[in-house]
Amino acid sequence: MPILIKNGTLVTASETFPADILILDEKIVAIGSHLPAPQGCQVWDAAGKFITPGGVDPHTHFDLPMFGTVSSDDHYTGHKAAAFGGTTTVMDFVVHEPEGFAASVQAWQQKAAKAAIDYSFHMNLTRWDETVSAALPQLLQMGITTLKVFTAYNQRLRLGDGEIFAALRRAGELGMLVMAHCENGDVIEPLIADALAKGNTSPEWHAHTRPAWGAVESTLRLAAMAAQANAPVYIVHMNAGGEADMLTYARQRGAPVMGETCPQYLFFSVEHLQRPDGAKWVCSPPMRSEADNARLWQALRSGEIQTIGTDHCPFFFNGSEPIVYEGKPIAIPGKELGADDFTKIPNGLPGVGDRLPVLWTHGVQAGRINANQFVALTSTNPAKIFGLYPRKGALLPGADADLVIWDPHKQVRHGVAHSHQRTDYNLYEGWQLTGLPEKVFLRGKLIVDGEKWLGEAGGGQFLPRGRGEVL
Repeated sequence: MPILIKNGTLVTASETFPADILILDEKIVAIGSHLPAPQGCQVWDAAGKFITPGGVDPHTHFDLPMFGTVSSDDHYTGHKAAAFGGTTTVMDFVVHEPEGFAASVQAWQQKAAKAAIDYSFHMNLTRWDETVSAALPQLLQMGITTLKVFTAYNQRLRLGDGEIFAALRRAGELGMLVMAHCENGDVIEPLIADALAKGNTSPEWHAHTRPAWGAVESTLRLAAMAAQANAPVYIVHMNAGGEADMLTYARQRGAPVMGETCPQYLFFSVEHLQRPDGAKWVCSPPMRSEADNARLWQALRSGEIQTIGTDHCPFFFNGSEPIVYEGKPIAIPGKELGADDFTKIPNGLPGVGDRLPVLWTHGVQAGRINANQFVALTSTNPAKIFGLYPRKGALLPGADADLVIWDPHKQVRHGVAHSHQRTDYNLYEGWQLTGLPEKVFLRGKLIVDGEKWLGEAGGGQFLPRGRGEVL
């Protein structure tokens, strides 16, 4: 059945204009003024509302094993939360198993069989040798064009600099993009040992043992490798103002490097880890300072940073107490595992459902970024960088009909009850938000209508990707 959305104000990465949108067979087929309704068409009136492309979250972790437990959102619950927040495409990270790439991806596809929105994968690259190098074309055949490397987590996830450089050169040959988690594991490990030896075990020491300088120098180091390998790098979850400085320094000198930040690094600081419930804010990299928050906002406004993801990886604050999700009680061990030792607190935060509503109020309406930048940072740029544009991230004929109708006047007191994330807390509990998704369409199907969930497990599609753009 055709769908006609009339009288809305379209917001893209570059323009804001009034128009109607006609949808047929999961695609946008026409955009214009006073479009006629085909016979049998369903018509929605969006007068007074904004219409944006569905959000694209390039950085999520669903059903991820960690510290003897697992992240509390899976590929259904997390996708549902994303949809309520206006996000219709997510990208998850596949654990690099010893059995090789094919087995690793197959395991993640089995987890994602319950997907409720469209999704794609990145591959963690935690081993490097000639066998791994020779197997990389297998990922391209599976539609996976991105690799993630780590400069921290010594003896677990980290590759050496020489291995990262070799991986960059190989990725460049194949047209793949390397993503990098930038901290300095050689600094972190002795600082953790010192803290524990002195009895410093509270959550704030998670931040004190992972200094911002390590993120700053690692960002420049990866940018330098990218320039010397002539291969692009995407720095994930940038958290320190100095990282933005290094990113800009490198880009001004022609290095093919791009950056992502996350909402938590725009609003919170190490002081939040000092609270009695500080474990809620434990993630890696950690929160920094208010000055870092301000510099990252400046970098978003100036275009120095290209995307905003979430690094969504939630855990219960108190996994010994069940919550009710879709009418059933559920409890999953969480951050209470590290009640006496910050090194045992599962690292990660909820955020996939909060990203767009929080950024609309506290980014766009607060004047930190404009509406077009909001769309670019949260939808269009990720789609371009990761090889999904213009199928995703666009309001154009031929694009998937992933649309969000925003009510700019709707208000809510945000928190765990509104976010739909399957955990027992929300970082933005009690925040007043104005301007929220009213209707969310996935390939032309209405999956969120106000507070009604119309989506379903298995309704999402895997998105094989081609080569993306270096923005």
